[in-house]
Amino acid sequence: MSLREAPPSASDEDAPPPARLSPGDVLRVGAAGLRNRPARVALSALGVAIGIATMIAVVGISSSSQAELLRQLDRIGTNLLTVEPGQSVFGDNAKLPVESVDMVRNIGPVHAVSATGAISASVRRTDKIPADQTGGISIRAATLDLLATLQGKVVSGTWLNAATERYPSMVLGAVSAQRLGITRAGSQVWVDHQWFTVVGVLASLDLAPEIDRSALVGWPAARKLLGFDGHPTMIYERSSDTAVADVAAVLARTVNPENPEEVEVSRPSDALAARTAAAGAFTHLLLGLGAVALLVGGVGIANTMIISVLERRREIGRRRAIGATRGQIRLQFLTESLLLSGVGGAIGAALGAAVTFIYAATNGFPAVVPLWAFSGGMGATLFIGVVAGIYPAVRASRLSPTEALAAT
Repeated sequence: MSLREAPPSASDEDAPPPARLSPGDVLRVGAAGLRNRPARVALSALGVAIGIATMIAVVGISSSSQAELLRQLDRIGTNLLTVEPGQSVFGDNAKLPVESVDMVRNIGPVHAVSATGAISASVRRTDKIPADQTGGISIRAATLDLLATLQGKVVSGTWLNAATERYPSMVLGAVSAQRLGITRAGSQVWVDHQWFTVVGVLASLDLAPEIDRSALVGWPAARKLLGFDGHPTMIYERSSDTAVADVAAVLARTVNPENPEEVEVSRPSDALAARTAAAGAFTHLLLGLGAVALLVGGVGIANTMIISVLERRREIGRRRAIGATRGQIRLQFLTESLLLSGVGGAIGAALGAAVTFIYAATNGFPAVVPLWAFSGGMGATLFIGVVAGIYPAVRASRLSPTEALAAT
């Protein structure tokens, strides 16, 4: 019989096949390796947790802010346009015509128009306060339909009516009332050497923050008592949603046909959306910081696993000596890396969601954490675990049993 046809030896025939590890065995072996180094495991998982928590919190806070913006726009509408005077060709402050409000009212799709006019006077809590201490509160003449046009609410007292608009009566915006220390209607304030009675206090207006910082008096009373010239300085107009663009295109020419270039038309809801977008500009920066933290966490996991291989060479040698294959050694250490990153990712996801809910509850926003943020975060975590564990796993599998058992 030739050497090629030699029958297998008895030792080859009797050699048992490598034992196969079930998924449960793989998890138990991987978890056992982590339990022996709790402090190092906790610190490595913390790096991943911080990265995932940052990323989910940033996405959650941004999504919650956007949800609040949509809720605000649904409540106050996006069909409000404002008109105010610009500057003349000579650089002087222009004025809107006295009849401009009635002219806007004649535009077909327009269904609500109101106006305010700036008054050169100050409002103070008492006559003992110097006139130059205005507290940043401006006095404005207001038409009776202003509250309905802005869809505002009165939190105390009433809005101006056909009677009170002719007498020294006043309605305070939310910020003005706070600065004057007035919470309820019925108080009196000192305006231009005479007392005015506060008949109402308004809730905050998202689309008209200038009203929040104003003290509003009736149009006739402003002309009679405060020297108001009758020129509006801000016109508020609402039309149907589909006609907003068309109305905006003709407003300037309607308000001031002779000098439409001296008229500025704007859409407050666009400014509100722009403020939210500006606040969201930091989202990408914070996401980048979260990604850096996640990368640092991955480096920590890789470092932990490499040190683990060096410290457990005798364990690896014993496992190889009793029949563990290189593939099983690789699988063991890769499982440890995945478990380590998975624990950190789960903790980070919980922390990120908690931060989002706390932020939303504090600001009165709807709490929104997109499902893709969780799935993306956990996917990034597992990817980091695989990448961080590949080299240590391969290095462990390449240790021969004799070299590993000989290690001290």
